[in-house]
Amino acid sequence: MHDYLFALKLFVRVARTGNFSAAGRELNLTQPSVSRMISSLEQEVGTQLLTRTTRAVALTEAGADFLARVEGILGALEEAEQAARGTGELRGVLRLGVTTSFALRVVVPLLPGFAELHPALHVELLMNDQRQNLIADGVDVAVRYGPLSDSTAMARRLGATQRLLVAAPSYVARMGAPVTPKDLHKYRMISTRIGPGSSWTFSKDGETVQVKIGEQLITSVNEVSTAAVVAGLGIASLSLSGCLQELRDGTLLRLLPDWDMGAIEVNAVFSAGRAAKPSAKAFVEYIRPRLQEYGIS
Repeated sequence: MHDYLFALKLFVRVARTGNFSAAGRELNLTQPSVSRMISSLEQEVGTQLLTRTTRAVALTEAGADFLARVEGILGALEEAEQAARGTGELRGVLRLGVTTSFALRVVVPLLPGFAELHPALHVELLMNDQRQNLIADGVDVAVRYGPLSDSTAMARRLGATQRLLVAAPSYVARMGAPVTPKDLHKYRMISTRIGPGSSWTFSKDGETVQVKIGEQLITSVNEVSTAAVVAGLGIASLSLSGCLQELRDGTLLRLLPDWDMGAIEVNAVFSAGRAAKPSAKAFVEYIRPRLQEYGIS
């Protein structure tokens, strides 16, 4: 039984690293040993779980389904062991699904304190600005901005972050600042929206103005939008949490400050279909009261 559990853990690491050698280094095994153990596991299961090439390995369809189920089982075993020990010590691996901006600006600064409280816990940051499939990607808890589309997932509200219109001082000096939202058609726009044209909505004293945006730069990563604005490329609508430091140090200016662009909900989302890991719940409880410092309240 112990050998089978070890083989399952090894399979998870191979699947996540995409490499026999990398998984072997983590578990002090040679590449040939890893290959033999995975082959034995496939014989035991009765189907091929991984496809092999000279450069990497990849999950088969059966392997992807097997991985999602196995990670849930291994997570439950970790929780049972922690409960049996009764010490409250968190062990194992915590997989966090976060945007690049949230990882760099919030998670990384807060990790040292969290790690000091839980030295035996290993944290994996899975950064993706598109929404991940929590089960397929093995995410224990994800931090998501905006409305939640998966009604079956468990969620914990972390707060909200204000949406702002910003530009670099150099761009404002060169182009001038807009006086009303209707002036925005004169400026270069930067957006992280990928797809058909969009619009920005502004409100002030009961008046609502919707402005269609014709972006000159569209990126798929929020942090790139922030960098482009800082470089003086144009105007962007960013979350306060995504540009707070730049506003504080003066590398970005807020435009149209009397106009409200609304707020963006921020939630911690746990995988549906199984109880949240104690380490995932502990991480959320740790960061939640500290988020105001990072523009989320």
